[in-house]
Amino acid sequence: MKFVSIVIGSKSDYDVMSECANTLEKFGVKYELIISSAHRSVERTKNYVKSAEQRGAAVFIAAAGMAAHLGGAIAAITTKPVIGVPMAASALNGMDALLSTVQMPSGMPVATVAIGKTGAINSAYLAMQILSVSDEALAVKLSEDRLKKAKQVESDSKEIEVLINGYKEGVQ
Repeated sequence: MKFVSIVIGSKSDYDVMSECANTLEKFGVKYELIISSAHRSVERTKNYVKSAEQRGAAVFIAAAGMAAHLGGAIAAITTKPVIGVPMAASALNGMDALLSTVQMPSGMPVATVAIGKTGAINSAYLAMQILSVSDEALAVKLSEDRLKKAKQVESDSKEIEVLINGYKEGVQ
């Protein structure tokens, strides 16, 4: 069974990263979520990643703040895709974590999303897009979700739009 592994660097990351878990649940995607630190629990991180990979983890999501080395530490252990979510855990509001996560050496990629809640949700979507390469049912669910979002934009616009000279959608 394939699943997504969510690893958060500390308990304080849970409120934001629960959005990632909720998004995966909405699509019926299996996941695990644990706390493990690249700095404070090196062996735990290494052992968990190896175990998760053997048990079917197809994508890893790593959320960390400040120095934010968790994504890189996981990428050093596995060749599975790793998605980093920078957390706003310092006076720098996550910019330190963003730069730490995105600046990986050649050959050790960590796909990096936005800081905080938006990043948590987008990490789930990116993980599902990766899984959908070999899961047609998930690909269909993602396509349906995109259509629903597009229709919501149209509906929202109709509530407030003001148009001049009869704009018609699709006309150039």
